[in-house]
Amino acid sequence: MNMKCIHSYEGRTTFFILLISSLCCLFPIAIASFEEVEDETPFAYTEERGKGPKEWGQLDPHWKLCDTGKLQSPIDLLSGKRQVLPSLGKLKKNYKPAPAVAKNRGHDIMVRWEGDAGKMSINGTDYKLLECHWHSPSEHTFNGTRYQLELHMVHVSAHGELAVVAIVYKYGRPDSFLTRLFRRMKTMEHDEKTLGIFNPGDIKFGSRKYFRYIGSLTVPPCTEGVVWTIINKVRTVSRDQVKALRDAVHDGYETNVRPTQSLDGKRVLFYTPRVNSGSS
Repeated sequence: MNMKCIHSYEGRTTFFILLISSLCCLFPIAIASFEEVEDETPFAYTEERGKGPKEWGQLDPHWKLCDTGKLQSPIDLLSGKRQVLPSLGKLKKNYKPAPAVAKNRGHDIMVRWEGDAGKMSINGTDYKLLECHWHSPSEHTFNGTRYQLELHMVHVSAHGELAVVAIVYKYGRPDSFLTRLFRRMKTMEHDEKTLGIFNPGDIKFGSRKYFRYIGSLTVPPCTEGVVWTIINKVRTVSRDQVKALRDAVHDGYETNVRPTQSLDGKRVLFYTPRVNSGSS
């Protein structure tokens, strides 16, 4: 099932493309400040533990953006206005196999590439692929609909700017990338497991259509200036695969999803190839 953009707005496309570029330039933050918290102990996803999402901004002075930020993620992608921009351009990705490790961070399962795993390009800027990880259920929603799983592919530019590609999944056929991961990992209880050469190109996008907006990390420190690209296609994952991801994380983190944040005037762009291109 594909998600379809509801509203179409024409004209001034160049302005909005420049807007994305200029917003990226406003956040030349060092790579270290973009890093997600590795140890989940300081925060939780359930409010009854006293460390839930509503309290993240008070738990550490470096996390205040979780409360005060105006570009926070995730969001509902079909709320408010969207600009449909065919001129936004096709996703330019060039991934390649590289040495990788899988790490159980307690609050999620991550695959981190230790070699050059390739890149994607946005508005002429190259972003190197660093890692991917999973949230269950999905963090981004679509008219309030939350899917069973969301994959985040985290990239960073030479100037420390972050770009994340997100793919959402519903129950159905097994996901081939997770199948390959589980073959390499007999158990996901280990803190870290060497995977050998692992190909990020095995992650299937399934559509050239995508949403884009400027947001934040979805875990502390909730750093802003993240260029989000959410693929329009809903892919499939098996119930057993989702269960394996949930069983592997620490107790209390089986549902590792931050609530959707206010749009606060965020401009959501939607790319679709022109009708005569024959692309999906």
